[in-house]
Amino acid sequence: MDQAVRKRRHSASSATDADVLIIGGGPAGLAAAIYLGRFRHRVVVVDANEARAMLIGESRNCPGFPEGISGADLLHRLRAQADKYGATLVQGQVSSIEPTVGGFGAETNTGRIVARKIFLATGIVDLVPAIPGLREAIARGSVRLCPVCDGYEVIDHRIAVIGEEAKALREAMFLKQYTQHVTMLARYLPDFSVSTRRVAMEENIAICDAFERFVPADSGYDALLEDGEVRHFDVIYPATGCQVRSELALAMGVKCCDDGYVVVDKHQRTSVEGVYAIGDLVKALNQIAVAFGQAAIAATDAHNDFALGYE
Repeated sequence: MDQAVRKRRHSASSATDADVLIIGGGPAGLAAAIYLGRFRHRVVVVDANEARAMLIGESRNCPGFPEGISGADLLHRLRAQADKYGATLVQGQVSSIEPTVGGFGAETNTGRIVARKIFLATGIVDLVPAIPGLREAIARGSVRLCPVCDGYEVIDHRIAVIGEEAKALREAMFLKQYTQHVTMLARYLPDFSVSTRRVAMEENIAICDAFERFVPADSGYDALLEDGEVRHFDVIYPATGCQVRSELALAMGVKCCDDGYVVVDKHQRTSVEGVYAIGDLVKALNQIAVAFGQAAIAATDAHNDFALGYE
């Protein structure tokens, strides 16, 4: 991170007044900060340094980077760009938000921030089963979390999909367009229903029952079965869902769907006036390109609303 960004972060406790407070410093939040900064608004981004994009070892489907880019490098570039256009980047957490006259007051571990509008970009957390050396495996591509993002990279690889049956079957069927070597793992025979097994058989997807645990191998993982058999896989895809970080939204009275995602309109506005939601927090295709698009839409709408409200 360059010196200007570090300096701005260090002095952020004095930046208590903003046009827009963005909560979350992933691709969505930072892209919104860039747009709003270029619209010449005062922007504060509060980031807990837990962006899901940090887990990306190398993305090859992010537009503009044909040779691929790591999540850490992408976030570094976005932070520098947001700083260039005047955004204040605060490393911290927002504990609560309440309405104030003309806006909102947010309590953070670095002080109180008052803003006219709020952008929620708090994202999701992937739920992943116990896999030895998980973080390192994600970095090297032995464990992958998004077949839409990186299915192309596993062409002809031996794939294991583990998770709840409906999610696992859906993911396995998606991956079949890249490789014929797809296996769904079950810990117990009843984990997969007769109908799921029938569909898997029709799609030529193997099912391996009595899975016990994964053991790291030189390349990928070995799956140990109860009877002692060992199956080797190049890549593991967990299909276990995610936890939506919508606690702040719910505490503010923002409407969320049954799965916890924030409900928005075509401008990314939530049910609470002055509050927008962007990125993985919104139920859509969880992709960096989508996050950028949502950020641009929300930032432009907020800017237009500000312009209409000026006296």
